[in-house]
Amino acid sequence: MLRIESPVTTARLILRPFRPGDAEDVCDYQRRPDVARFMRWEPRGPQDVRVAVEQMARETELASNGDCLSLAVVEPVTGTVVGQVELVLLSAEHRQGELGYVFHPAHQGRGFATEAALAVLGLGFDALGLHRVIGRCHGDNTASARLLERLGMRREARFIGTEFFKGAWRDDLVYAMLREEWQGLDGRSR
Repeated sequence: MLRIESPVTTARLILRPFRPGDAEDVCDYQRRPDVARFMRWEPRGPQDVRVAVEQMARETELASNGDCLSLAVVEPVTGTVVGQVELVLLSAEHRQGELGYVFHPAHQGRGFATEAALAVLGLGFDALGLHRVIGRCHGDNTASARLLERLGMRREARFIGTEFFKGAWRDDLVYAMLREEWQGLDGRSR
């Protein structure tokens, strides 16, 4: 089991459980069509974001299959939530997890997503003892695919026409990393 009770800090970020007061910052990016484009949700208004943030605020531990750990990614200088990262426990028995993330476009291109995702991979492999973590993205989401590759994950599959998604058939890319691959990354990568 993994439970987050205090913030996780990286060189430039704080990762912490969501709070109801984060809804305004989260709405600032979840309302955007360019952010929702590859997500399974449409752009969200303030009420939908409040509901989503309340749900994410309850996602603070990984104990059973399907549990999700959702963390707000905060820029310490401003206190602004610039994105979110999550780790889903896919199988406790087989020690499998899935990484996810969403970031405000205004804060992209500065390495924040890479830094936050590496911290979450560390939680999965080092704190929870996972054997394997996957990352999935829409087949057209090249920025997300590049992030997964920067993390050291390897592309395992491109699934064609997996679902009818926002008016068209969607392809999915699947990336993965094993614990021994994580342990083999040098300090610059982590």
